[in-house]
Amino acid sequence: MNTYIESLQWRYATKKFDATKKISDKDLKILLESMRLTASSYGLQPYHIFVITDDDIRKKLQPASWGQSQIVDASHLLVLANKTEVDATWIDKYLSNVSETRDIPLEALNDYSNFMKSKVLALSPEEQSTWAAKQNYLVLGNLLSAAAELRIDACPMEGFEAEAYNEILGLTAKGLSATLVAAVGYRSAEDETQHYAKVRQAENELFTHL
Repeated sequence: MNTYIESLQWRYATKKFDATKKISDKDLKILLESMRLTASSYGLQPYHIFVITDDDIRKKLQPASWGQSQIVDASHLLVLANKTEVDATWIDKYLSNVSETRDIPLEALNDYSNFMKSKVLALSPEEQSTWAAKQNYLVLGNLLSAAAELRIDACPMEGFEAEAYNEILGLTAKGLSATLVAAVGYRSAEDETQHYAKVRQAENELFTHL
């Protein structure tokens, strides 16, 4: 656990990446697997993740990202998009996966299916989209931790125009909306931010033991 804490102490929101350094395929696979294995509400994973390396696409996204250099300089750009609507078909698809993976008859999952549908399908489209978007923050947390363990730098970003991202990436037609962006790669020696002391609340201020 001490090693894990050391990794969290090491990481910071990288402001300037070294554009010449790329993440290996092996390490990228680990990062993506950490995202895939993230816990989500009911296990439904109501999101999709875009792994962007195409220079032209990233140049189009940069103006919609407040001109931030991380968008084009990082090794990979990850766009986490939430489903804007979770319908019965999505839930049924998930339950079919459960049935196949765990070798459980689909009929044995009827009660769970009815329970999930009674909760999720009762939400308005706006509530569903908000609920799905929140799941992406869990994914981001796993990504940041995994990257730190691998000594890969990352910058989580909310500073972008979601509607522009949706248009450029064609997300709306896919029933998706951009929630978060994460640039991953390796810090530039010129990034002064890496030398800043980490600022967090003191333990006695943040935690209450009851």
